[in-house]
Amino acid sequence: MWGCGGGAEKLPPLTTPAVQHRGLEACTTSMPLNFIRFKHARFSARFPDTFRYSRSHYWMTRVEGEENLWRVGFTKFATRMLGELVDCEWKPAEGAHVEPGDNIGWVEGFKAASDVYCVMNGSFAGGNPYLKVDACIVRSDPYEQGWLYSVRGEPEAESLDVHGYIALLSATIHRMAEEGHGEEGAAEE
Repeated sequence: MWGCGGGAEKLPPLTTPAVQHRGLEACTTSMPLNFIRFKHARFSARFPDTFRYSRSHYWMTRVEGEENLWRVGFTKFATRMLGELVDCEWKPAEGAHVEPGDNIGWVEGFKAASDVYCVMNGSFAGGNPYLKVDACIVRSDPYEQGWLYSVRGEPEAESLDVHGYIALLSATIHRMAEEGHGEEGAAEE
């Protein structure tokens, strides 16, 4: 198992030659992201305005300069429910066909474990290799370096733009509060 700090190998920032030498290319986008701010009671987050989102709290974004390559990750809401990520594993081999709803792996966080379901249609292009070094990046930088997996193809037909996702998230949090789940923790960004 691996996780945040505590015995994980200390590495230089993602963009240094030492990291690139290990095959862990920088995972950032070349253009700055613009965010839409969301706040509901004690939960706040920012969501990139050009990403697509799933109803199951994943984001999807094209990788600039790569034909039909998309990265997929957890939204800030999903990372809040899981807590710090400590382990993950992917089932499909690179190049395997995947489609929305396929169980393609699992993640384990301090708060919960969860199967990971595909939200793309195409061929599996692999998991984020950096997660085996520093899984905390999924929570601390969910929209750039903390992506989970990539797929060559297209997002599920039901994917939402940022405004549709924010409406879904607001309704989800409202429903959770009505059911007595509350809104644990302090505000996050």
